[in-house]
Amino acid sequence: MSEVTLLVLDAEPPPRLGRLTGRARVIHADEASLAKQLPDADVLLVWDFTSHAVRRAWPGDGPRPRWVHTASAGVEHVLCPELVASDTVVTNARGIFDQPIAEYVAALVLAMAKDLPRTWDLQREREWHHRETQRVAGTRACVVGSGPIGRAIERTLKALGVRTALVGRTPRTGIHGPEDLDRLIARADWVVCAAPLTDETRGMFDERRFGVMQPSARFINVGRGALVVEKDLAQALSKRWLAGAALDVFEHEPLPPDSPLWDAPGLLVSPHMSGDTVGWRDDLGAQFVELFERWEAGRPLLNVVDKKRGYVPGR
Repeated sequence: MSEVTLLVLDAEPPPRLGRLTGRARVIHADEASLAKQLPDADVLLVWDFTSHAVRRAWPGDGPRPRWVHTASAGVEHVLCPELVASDTVVTNARGIFDQPIAEYVAALVLAMAKDLPRTWDLQREREWHHRETQRVAGTRACVVGSGPIGRAIERTLKALGVRTALVGRTPRTGIHGPEDLDRLIARADWVVCAAPLTDETRGMFDERRFGVMQPSARFINVGRGALVVEKDLAQALSKRWLAGAALDVFEHEPLPPDSPLWDAPGLLVSPHMSGDTVGWRDDLGAQFVELFERWEAGRPLLNVVDKKRGYVPGR
């Protein structure tokens, strides 16, 4: 077998690929040079998973890599019609972010139920103001997205005593279908969005859906920013249709300084960090190396994306 050429769409810090020394010729590209270098690559590692350069470069002339791996759970930034129609296999970082994101969601639930942001504000103001807070055990949650991240969120919230319903693309044992979504969010105290971004899910949380929720409900999005119509959420919070919300992902990142979301009442804004724990980049690099070794040995790859659906099919 001739030496494999691995092309890396770089980001800082770069991946640790020392285990591939002598087994692959590693070349590097940035957004400007990617299109020119794609025809030379057998494998493309999209380390810069915030970039949309692959979507722009893929339709060009010449051969294309046989395998594309993105160091992220979402794949919408790499998929384009030409890649979807090709024989190229696409894999993602499924499994790396599940529990960290679930823990982050649990932290948000506890912080909002226990009014921790207000406690911090009062401390800085040196003001002693006793309040009563909400009990988490016994509340209801609807988790939208039945992939590994959604299931990890479900398990973690259940450990807190939250009665949790999981909604997926198709109904099956333990998972509700989309036709149950409105009914479930109408009685949920916590609505957590962890769905993939597809044509069917884009903008799924809009004015109508926020209007279905209880005034006491809180909304959390750790999926993709475009799943939410952000102006509708800002309006819903301003009108007190919801008790609060937390967004870790946004349609445009970084969130522009003039975005009305910064000042939306009851909204917690975090900079797309829910899955990023200490050592997460090393975990991503190690996962890719393990996948490369399977690919090199001719064994079936894990985390293969259904390119037409836009995610890795699960149970």
